[in-house]
Amino acid sequence: MSVEQTNVIDIISKAPSGEITLTISDHLGWTNTKDHLLTLQEKLNAYLRYLESGEIYEQYRDAAGRKLLIKVVFQHAPNLEARSFLSRARAIIEDAGYGFDFELFSASPNPI
Repeated sequence: MSVEQTNVIDIISKAPSGEITLTISDHLGWTNTKDHLLTLQEKLNAYLRYLESGEIYEQYRDAAGRKLLIKVVFQHAPNLEARSFLSRARAIIEDAGYGFDFELFSASPNPI
């Protein structure tokens, strides 16, 4: 799954604290920031529709009564324009009653 599949929820997980996280996997670079942000906006809107419609509770019953968070994991660090977008997205998502976070993926090999 990826940010380009705007009609798919990439990952749903439950933290030890009980929080339910819906993760967007974003592998795109920032060469074409405008197109990247439009794709990300479509994906975020799809996640919001999934939450606001209550569909999450039908497909993931364990989400009932728990804090819900949308998280974007980037392969490439967001540029300044993207960070501004993410700040605006955070305000909208939090106003809707959900948490929002983003981070840069860092692959660290596990010792064998």
